[in-house]
Amino acid sequence: MTPSHSNPFFKTEADAASAKAKELGYEVKTASHDDDPTKQAELFDSAIADKAAAIICDNAGADVTVEAVQKAKDAGIPTFLIDREINKEGVAISQIVANNYQGAKAIAEAWVEAMGEKGKYAELLGKETDTNAGVRSAAFHEVIDQYDTFEMVAVQTANWEQTQGYEKTETILQSNPDITGIICGNDTMAVGAAEACAAAGRSDIKIIGVDGSDEAAALIKEGKMTGTALQQCALIAEMAVEQADKYLKEGSTGLPEKQLVDCLAITADNVDNLKAFVYKE
Repeated sequence: MTPSHSNPFFKTEADAASAKAKELGYEVKTASHDDDPTKQAELFDSAIADKAAAIICDNAGADVTVEAVQKAKDAGIPTFLIDREINKEGVAISQIVANNYQGAKAIAEAWVEAMGEKGKYAELLGKETDTNAGVRSAAFHEVIDQYDTFEMVAVQTANWEQTQGYEKTETILQSNPDITGIICGNDTMAVGAAEACAAAGRSDIKIIGVDGSDEAAALIKEGKMTGTALQQCALIAEMAVEQADKYLKEGSTGLPEKQLVDCLAITADNVDNLKAFVYKE
């Protein structure tokens, strides 16, 4: 279970997990909850009714997901969470997430350098119910706020969406034509921001995102984005399936519940090594 597959990040998760599970001999069902807690609860109920061996989930909210995971646990079905944590330990078997803080800091450092360590900028925030939105923003600011030569003139929530990223950036540019940078909580919003900047004749604006999508990689190659932090979502999804398999066979993963997988800062220097959320030297 993941958010919408219209976002290539979540489709990659589903495809990678499905391929690995089939390779290990499992029958796989994939579904999207579209970040709707009610729909997610229904999907968990369906999985329980199907007597699923295990559930892999990129969840629809840190608080609202706890009850569904507990319900599955009570039914004897282990849940392995990827990409997003929940606000309780001991109900899921594994919570495997990208090291968002480390990744956002790394790409913020590249952005600061590209900006010449000064300038006015705007920020596009992700969905407020997602803990990653706050973590990434805090990491960006830990780097940027060390410099009194930067001024954030606008901050908008664009809910991880490209269309909202475009629309919010369009509005920001009208009010703040002198900005030279935009920091975005994910690549989908960053792509929208880059499109809006290009439409306004402002492809000079330094834009960063987080995810490591092919769309962002293409814009980095064109010079329309400064960089992104690659979350190794295919690797994380495969790890979750492998841990589920081990847990089902041995009764333990042998690993702590919470696991962090480091991100990679992607810029024009190394973007050619990135494809489909996989980095190869």
